[in-house]
Amino acid sequence: MEDSKEYAERLANLQEARWKTALDVQRPYRWNLQRLCKGRVLDIGCGIGRNLRNLRNLDPPPVGVDINTEAIRIARNKGYEAFTVTEWDSGEAAPFGSFDTLLLSHVWEHMTFDETSALMEYYLRLLSPGGQVVVECPQEVGYRSDDTHVRWVDEEEARRQCDALGMSVTRQFSYPFPRWAGKFFIYNQFETVAVRA
Repeated sequence: MEDSKEYAERLANLQEARWKTALDVQRPYRWNLQRLCKGRVLDIGCGIGRNLRNLRNLDPPPVGVDINTEAIRIARNKGYEAFTVTEWDSGEAAPFGSFDTLLLSHVWEHMTFDETSALMEYYLRLLSPGGQVVVECPQEVGYRSDDTHVRWVDEEEARRQCDALGMSVTRQFSYPFPRWAGKFFIYNQFETVAVRA
């Protein structure tokens, strides 16, 4: 994942455009996350905090972690609880089994299969018994829109990754529109929900 000021500023410019705020374009995505994410949520790869904002009404509020120090600074300035990976590793990390949901929204496509496995093995220890992992990845137009994407993660690839991690997929679907829309609509995404097998 990118650790640069330019990448964080790009995220801020894309996600906080006035027209997007005025039209509340995050509303359907907020609804989707609120129905999928249960209990205490760790947003891995939280960026500038878009999903921390979408989940801010959860009790307890979500926690975010990201490799990009500038993105974390932006998220904190918005009042979200967010940590750099370095801070997470060097501080008092959350105890084992302390999160009910691990959220990875637009993360896996930035990493190789092996890099994703290493990342997940590190964070899966924080998942509570019966906890779940929610993974969101872009479809065609969204995938092509970011040159930092390194791997196409459709439903089949997400299932393969989950199987390798010892997770059982409980649900997969296209959101917010049917699968065909991903070829035309930049914000259509694959959704995968999995639990430890």
